[in-house]
Amino acid sequence: MKVKSTAELMDELMNSDNLDDYFNANSQYMVNEELHIYLNNILNKSGLVKSKIIKKTELSEVQCYQIFDGRRKPSRDSLISICVAMELTLGAAQQMLKIGGFAPLYPKNQRDSVIIKGIQNKLSVAEINENLYDLDIPTINR
Repeated sequence: MKVKSTAELMDELMNSDNLDDYFNANSQYMVNEELHIYLNNILNKSGLVKSKIIKKTELSEVQCYQIFDGRRKPSRDSLISICVAMELTLGAAQQMLKIGGFAPLYPKNQRDSVIIKGIQNKLSVAEINENLYDLDIPTINR
């Protein structure tokens, strides 16, 4: 099965006269998973421990548990903190941001560039924040 790029899907969508036909033809490419389910699936597949991840996020425990339970929608920064704490690859972090309804990290943005390098180098949230602070750029979760 050929995987369709976002550009190919956009082209099909723009040329489609019927959304139902478009959805039926491309259902395997649609993001349907809820964020908290996706987060918990990653935890289960990787063997990560939720309480340990939460401590590494530098967010409040209550806030994190609510995000993981689906009772709270995270901010983009909170979700980035969770991705960093889970030591996700850049690709997995980008996917997580998309599922959460946020823009992916953008290398033309200085702040996002620092975060991208931090994820690539497996830095902690605190280490990424130090790098951001040193460059006089707003830190994650200010």
